[in-house]
Amino acid sequence: MPLIYCVEDDDSIRDLVGYALHGQGYEIRSFSESAHFWTALKSTVPDLILLDIMLPEQDGLSLLKQVRENKEFYHIPVIMMTAKTREFDIIKGLDAGADDYVTKPFSILELLSRIRAVLRRSSVSKQEIPEILSYKTITLRPKEHIVNVGKKEVILTLKEFDLLSYLILNKGIILSRDQIMQAVWESPVMLESRTIDMHIMSIRQKLGKIGKEIRTVRGVGYRLGDKNK
Repeated sequence: MPLIYCVEDDDSIRDLVGYALHGQGYEIRSFSESAHFWTALKSTVPDLILLDIMLPEQDGLSLLKQVRENKEFYHIPVIMMTAKTREFDIIKGLDAGADDYVTKPFSILELLSRIRAVLRRSSVSKQEIPEILSYKTITLRPKEHIVNVGKKEVILTLKEFDLLSYLILNKGIILSRDQIMQAVWESPVMLESRTIDMHIMSIRQKLGKIGKEIRTVRGVGYRLGDKNK
């Protein structure tokens, strides 16, 4: 039974999410304050975190940043729940390390679909991808969720890791945004192409100079490296 942590200060939303997830067979632990969340996290690591941005003590973005910077917790997938719908705010959440997001007010069915998709990816990706993936100076170890550029370790979110893995597995091949969306997101909810673009931008920045190898194919999508002949 997957364990999900929900960090949300709104009692009605927290109760609704908890009730819905419990009814779907998930084990759910809810927190209204970040301090209680951290205490629980240090004791038991969940399979997924649902995280509100607007929290009273510590805002969700700074909390997410701390999770991503921690060696024990950075691999945990995180779905942001936010009332902020501006593209700028969404980009901030993704850049901070969110794997997906839902905007309030959201449909419980949509939230459940996104949860299932994220959990499915995290459970099967290690079985389907080789032990080591590499491209030039980039090395990925899927089972340990480790990325290196040369000798330097790079921290990627779960979604960024899956996306980079997909690019390496298809290096030299032009991949459309639709192909990437279906292979990496696997969500029944249609995402905006901008979501993919923002993840690519974040990966490029984190990889440094070698990140330029992820090339934009105008009007189509992306390709890693030179075109296969």
